[in-house]
Amino acid sequence: MMRRPLLAIVLFAGTLTSSDAFCRPGPLPPLELHRTSQAIAIDGNLDDPGWHGAARIEKFYETTRGDNVEPPVRTVALVTYDDRYFYIGLICDDPEPAKIRAPFVGRDGIIGTDDNVAVFLDTRGDRRAAMEFRVNPRGQQTDGIYDDGTGNEDLSPDFFYDTAARITPQGWQAEIRVPFSTLRYDRDKPLNWGITVWRNYPRAYRYAIYSNPMPRNSSCQVCHAMAIRGLEGLPVGGHTVVAPYGTLTEDGVPREGPGTSFRNSPVGGNGGIDVKWTPTAGTALDATVNPDFSQIESDVGQIAINKQFAINYPEKRPFFLESTDLFQTPFQAVYTRTITSPRWGARATGKVDSTAYTVLVTEDRGGGSVIVPGPTASSFAPQAFSSVAAIGRIRHDLGASFGGLLVTDRENGTGEGGGYNRVFGPDFLLRLGERDKVAGQLLLSDTRTPDLPDLDPSWNGQRLASHAGYLQWRHDGYHWLVIAQHQDVGADFRADLGFMPQVGYKFDKAVVGYSVYNAGILSQLTLGPFCNDTALPSGGVIQTQCGVFLSPVGILNLNGEIDVVPRERDRVGDKVIDSDLTVYYNLSLDPGRVISRITLSGFVGDKPDVANARPGRGADVQLTGTLKPTDHLAFDLNAERQWLNVDIGEVSGRLFTAQIGRLKGSYNFTSHAFLRLIGQYYTATRNQVLYEGSVSANDRSFTGSALFAYTPDWQTVLYLGYGDSRALNAANELVPAGRQFFLKVSYAFQQ
Repeated sequence: MMRRPLLAIVLFAGTLTSSDAFCRPGPLPPLELHRTSQAIAIDGNLDDPGWHGAARIEKFYETTRGDNVEPPVRTVALVTYDDRYFYIGLICDDPEPAKIRAPFVGRDGIIGTDDNVAVFLDTRGDRRAAMEFRVNPRGQQTDGIYDDGTGNEDLSPDFFYDTAARITPQGWQAEIRVPFSTLRYDRDKPLNWGITVWRNYPRAYRYAIYSNPMPRNSSCQVCHAMAIRGLEGLPVGGHTVVAPYGTLTEDGVPREGPGTSFRNSPVGGNGGIDVKWTPTAGTALDATVNPDFSQIESDVGQIAINKQFAINYPEKRPFFLESTDLFQTPFQAVYTRTITSPRWGARATGKVDSTAYTVLVTEDRGGGSVIVPGPTASSFAPQAFSSVAAIGRIRHDLGASFGGLLVTDRENGTGEGGGYNRVFGPDFLLRLGERDKVAGQLLLSDTRTPDLPDLDPSWNGQRLASHAGYLQWRHDGYHWLVIAQHQDVGADFRADLGFMPQVGYKFDKAVVGYSVYNAGILSQLTLGPFCNDTALPSGGVIQTQCGVFLSPVGILNLNGEIDVVPRERDRVGDKVIDSDLTVYYNLSLDPGRVISRITLSGFVGDKPDVANARPGRGADVQLTGTLKPTDHLAFDLNAERQWLNVDIGEVSGRLFTAQIGRLKGSYNFTSHAFLRLIGQYYTATRNQVLYEGSVSANDRSFTGSALFAYTPDWQTVLYLGYGDSRALNAANELVPAGRQFFLKVSYAFQQ
């Protein structure tokens, strides 16, 4: 057990933080707005008379590489509003416009490799979270929610807003128009909006340029936003969006197994409708009937060999994405992808004074798989039953801190094994000054498993009840980073509407890091010791890691972390496996306009053989890269290769080699139309002699897809696509296994 070393690290860190020098820049005066009475056309041209009386933000601060110093380029933001819209105009000077990185990308495709500006608007006035509206020099959009409590930038939500931009001899400029119906605010209360304008300027170094000072390693971002004053007579709401959809599909399946001739099923049709109504500017009501939750892009493949726990995939479905920051708590007790096939759904989201809430109810037809958690591994069982799912979340803000309450309930169909899972508990975030915060959560679960032992032995109708507790203190200083964390999750805890594949453990974590700045080609270098200790409630080892980490930030946007672990202990089944040296790494680089990003991650060294519970050594190499030969054409590569060697007495050899490759090619005709091709190939070979049980010697598969899309906005879409899959036959040949043609049309009616 590592309790004493962890405690020693935390106590040592406490002696350092008191000397951690910090001086916050003084607060900025509020931005005084004036309503414009002149028309503003969203065309990328800032010469309209409506801009003449706009408030101007002309003072910006370079926070990376420099520490709130004068930026290398000039940026100006203009802000105004009228009866229906909130406007932001942007002037981004550039001494070398030819070096502007502005490829055409799809929605939410604007990332840190390219020139762009993001506007963060805190319209609720709690300095807790902000809606993000991003634009690049082509006028394309990326949007989402930034949550200060978690530091998470969630780009899944999509909002209605308009943008336009153009490249000029002096640089580039853009216009953003956000309907007040898109924003969430309480018109009957004094408005305390906040705004932050952030410019990404990637050249030899990636420069971050803010409209307000941003203390280095601050524990929050939205909390530093500039206050907005002068907003008067805003609309009360009443916005409605009705988005019906229709789909047509035709599936082809082999008549007598993979490789035989295809039999096409009759063309099938489906339809449904999504409705969003904002009766007030601070309240949103969502309803859906037979929603189309199909994804137009497959998930990036991951190698699951030698994994003990289930793999998490991001949510992409619109119905679940209203105010997603409310679902973010220390434990991932809400994971909406567990709701696999809704028949209908309804949701209410809003804020009253300092209290935000959301309530969601849906009927799930089932299908897919359910995670069956455990202390050292998780498994899957078929979700062969329907259920009704409900999620409720409330959060009350107390200055920069908050307290919250989460309730989830899944009631399975009584005629299909029955059972239920109910989770309830509070959480909080307490900010202790600018540098320190304490986060915690306590959940209680009450579960009756389905009476379906043929699907999983643990599903025998038994009653389970337990708890999950979390507490973390984090200090983000100018030089010192300190983290101390504890978790306690009971063996009978279940969160069927969440993603918690591990239960029955206690976890302790301690990190101490020291940062230096502007050392040669590095803008920042943080390094120090860390310890992670996961144990059974009885005290037995699940996993112990102690080592040192190194996190560089530097030239060509070098970013990431390297962890050197000289000793690691892992429990596999009833055995504890010792590993002598393992190096984990995750590094990224943005070389330039053509090769815009390269990321390398994985491990090398000792790693347990999970299938046979014995020591092993090997590596995992994951490579992602983006190539943009022209401003319209882009290729995205995701490749992973993993292998493991083992020794059995005097016999040693390669246990397995697995690799997966995914290539996506996209041609963006405009910001609203693109053609995309995706191919993904997976292969794995195993040495059956080195396995104690029976395994297949080879696995191979291929999936491919082609899609044409026209998307005037995020709910008005036309998709025309084709999908193809290949699998191994009895002769170990990769042969056709399925295909599909599909068409989807959706149109958003707004009032």
